[in-house]
Amino acid sequence: MRPNDRALDALRPVQFELDWNPYAEGSCLIKFGHTHVLCNATVEDNVPPWMRGHGRGWVTAEYAMLPRATHQRTRREVTRGQPSGRTQEIQRLIGRSLRACIDLKALGERQITVDCDVLQADGGTRTAAITGAWIALRLACDYLLDEEVIKADPLHAQAAAVSCGILKQEARLDLEYEEDRVADTDANFVLTAEGGVIEVQATAEDLPMKAEEFDALFALARKGVTELCAMQTAALKTD
Repeated sequence: MRPNDRALDALRPVQFELDWNPYAEGSCLIKFGHTHVLCNATVEDNVPPWMRGHGRGWVTAEYAMLPRATHQRTRREVTRGQPSGRTQEIQRLIGRSLRACIDLKALGERQITVDCDVLQADGGTRTAAITGAWIALRLACDYLLDEEVIKADPLHAQAAAVSCGILKQEARLDLEYEEDRVADTDANFVLTAEGGVIEVQATAEDLPMKAEEFDALFALARKGVTELCAMQTAALKTD
């Protein structure tokens, strides 16, 4: 039996709170069950030095976890002098996922940074961050369009992310921490609303996964992302 008696192909309860931060050009507090991530998008009229003069913008992301987002307190990474390898890997994943959805030339020479801060963690923080970050990016682009800073919408794709895994020979969607820590195989899928693949991360623990197991995970991910994108769209319409 799954936590909270969830079906194998069911997402946790998902909530979006848009415009959570009144100062950011785009802001979304996303909740995947007990995993809560605050995503704030900031627009700046500059780009990294290596991009200046090329007529293209940049989208990047930063990721962090609050000290008591988990069962035990973790030290703030700033006190250690540098982000951990895990943090760097996740924020690069978020940045890549967002850049796959946007025309950087249409953005012009400006940068959008999406800060993803985990307030509470119960598995799937990176997938929740990507799903919420896309909302924040969408709102930031809407801000630029409303202010007539840009003329054309630079976003050309909608994206969301979800985790899947195999536990007790069952393919499960959207793993909670108690499932993720003992799963035989776990995977993260970043997909577009149209079914395009942006990135897949999959790992088998003791035995290599079979092709049919991967196919089962991929099918679950497509179902989950379709539902998440529909929720994103509904949240934006009510904003």
